[in-house]
Amino acid sequence: MLINRWTLREGAPKPLGATWLEAQQQFNFALFSKHATGVTLVLFSKSSPATPIASFTLDHLLNKTGSVWHIMVPLKAMKSADYYAYQVDGPFEPEQGHRFDPEKYLLDPYAKGVYFPPEFSREKHKERGSNAGFAALGVVPVAHNYDWSGDVEPERHTHDLIIYEMHVAGFTKDASSKVKKKHRGTFAGVVEKIPHLKALGVTAVELLPVHQFDPEEANYWGYMTLNFFTPNLSYTSGEPGNQQLDEFRDMVKALHQAGIEVILDVVYNHTTEDNEAGPTFSYRGIDNKSYYILLEDERLYCNDAGTGNVLQCADPNVRTMVIDSMRFWVEEMHVDGFRFDLASILTRNRDGSVNSDDPALISIISNMKPFANTRLIAEAWDIAAYQLGQSFPGTMWYQWNGKFRDDIREFIKGSGTVSGLMTRLYGSADLFPDDLEAAYHAFQSVNFITAHDGFTMRDLVSYNHKHNAANGHAGTDGTDDNCSWNCGIEGDEEATPKVWALRHQQIKNMACLLMISNGTPMIVAGDEFMNTQGGNNNPYNQDNEITWLNWQDLTDNKDIFSFFQGMIAFRKAHPSLGRSRYWREDVMWYGPTGPVDFSEDSKTLAFLLKGESEGDTDLFVMINAFWEPIDFILPEGKASDWLEAVNTAEKSGQDCCAPGTEKSLKRLSKRVEPRSIVVCIRK
Repeated sequence: MLINRWTLREGAPKPLGATWLEAQQQFNFALFSKHATGVTLVLFSKSSPATPIASFTLDHLLNKTGSVWHIMVPLKAMKSADYYAYQVDGPFEPEQGHRFDPEKYLLDPYAKGVYFPPEFSREKHKERGSNAGFAALGVVPVAHNYDWSGDVEPERHTHDLIIYEMHVAGFTKDASSKVKKKHRGTFAGVVEKIPHLKALGVTAVELLPVHQFDPEEANYWGYMTLNFFTPNLSYTSGEPGNQQLDEFRDMVKALHQAGIEVILDVVYNHTTEDNEAGPTFSYRGIDNKSYYILLEDERLYCNDAGTGNVLQCADPNVRTMVIDSMRFWVEEMHVDGFRFDLASILTRNRDGSVNSDDPALISIISNMKPFANTRLIAEAWDIAAYQLGQSFPGTMWYQWNGKFRDDIREFIKGSGTVSGLMTRLYGSADLFPDDLEAAYHAFQSVNFITAHDGFTMRDLVSYNHKHNAANGHAGTDGTDDNCSWNCGIEGDEEATPKVWALRHQQIKNMACLLMISNGTPMIVAGDEFMNTQGGNNNPYNQDNEITWLNWQDLTDNKDIFSFFQGMIAFRKAHPSLGRSRYWREDVMWYGPTGPVDFSEDSKTLAFLLKGESEGDTDLFVMINAFWEPIDFILPEGKASDWLEAVNTAEKSGQDCCAPGTEKSLKRLSKRVEPRSIVVCIRK
């Protein structure tokens, strides 16, 4: 910030938000609003969060630069204020896109802490007029320097990148997590569980949204953001402000010390303010027409996110907010990457159409120096646009690969195609071509079979249909296209030992294919010990035992945890599996005893992957999704050249062999049991 006698009198337009200036003993407040006709800064104390202790009306001739309103307030004039908000005046003309309400106390979009009064009310924010006593308030910044000593930047993993998608609260909220009671469902709870992550072998955690959301909005997952600069208060000990920020930092530092990257799932596509009937917390009251994409009838909002509204990322000021938020989390919170929810929204023009040529926000993020060493992962679709693998968002970004999920699920179920399986194992070159023009990389495909949205692995093999009654939508929510198979009996209660054994084997098959595929594997928390959501494939509003991990399952299903652990270690030990480029001439595809059978009814595939180019040994993989045993022939060498390292039909302890304990083959033919996979390594 440029400090001179003018800015000391008028305030400065940059940086946005509230900034404490130690040397000057003053606070600078700056707020963007292009269409406002007046702005008032309002201060509150902890003892009086409903009644202002001071207010400052900004004069556009003195306190406005372009579209930014700003004011410098001396420490003495702050009157020991703890919280602040804005009142923003302007026209209330919904048909013109304006929804100003000068009586509303509005949260600063750049607040670095959010205070919720005991009487906070989402419903009260839907009404016009004063929300005094019910409003979320920004925390006045206090001088503070976090001690980052001991923080180490984790290695940027390549072939050994294993992403673990996790909900911060659900990870430890259940008493079975055995973390300290006060830490359940918090960032501190995650820290207590780092030994589990290390034992499993994951190298990056992808946290479901941790940005502050409306505590009264029924979205357990956190995809209804209220503020993009603040960690969610309920994931901390509950003190807004520096303590809130530091508890997140403590978690990041601890994960880094364990060699684990931290990736945030971020929702820069919409906010919690919903549609025209929703609450006015912040953006809508500050400058509705700038922040949101409106329809031709400007009373209504574009809803391509399916959540009521869509942020107008084509507006340079909204883009600035997104970039500033990202920089804050990278530079001040030390995160290592971002997964962008419904990232296609970021390509929208002002009229809501898709800019597939050069969307400004994507270009800026891709080329800004602060993000040069940051992982960027796109969910490359939304309700109105499916851009997976296309030129968006480019060769600097990873993408969630929904095609991998679908093709692998189908093949494991027994209804998929061999060609689909081959394409996904190879790295999805159909989606990420590395031809002269495109030059994509295989690792850009984030391969996953399950995620927070949909069935868990256990539910994939336990339910033919979704069971979403608890969500309150009469079964209309959640996809009906799950590619699942219950192995003969719906649900858990009547499942026989034979059915349970098959379910365990099918889960091992999924874990095996995920870990031997080219690309970047991602698993969802709890799949490694058969977590269940009771067949609910859309538990977005279930903050209870349905979504909380039951750590008793880890004790009950040690065989599955051991297999995941072993397959992750196997992948890390064989860099020929996950490559920067495609396998090309290093891979040869086979059927059980000859060429690949591409017929519709074919359910078998084998491949030989040469490892020399990657300093690795050769691998031979035999996949049988048929319900009868199939004899495969190894095409090269002598039987004594090969060791059986993985066999999903074997019992625990022999299904994924530790190095040095692999079993020698007695002949070049191998019987692969029904619905199982065998992986051999060349000596």
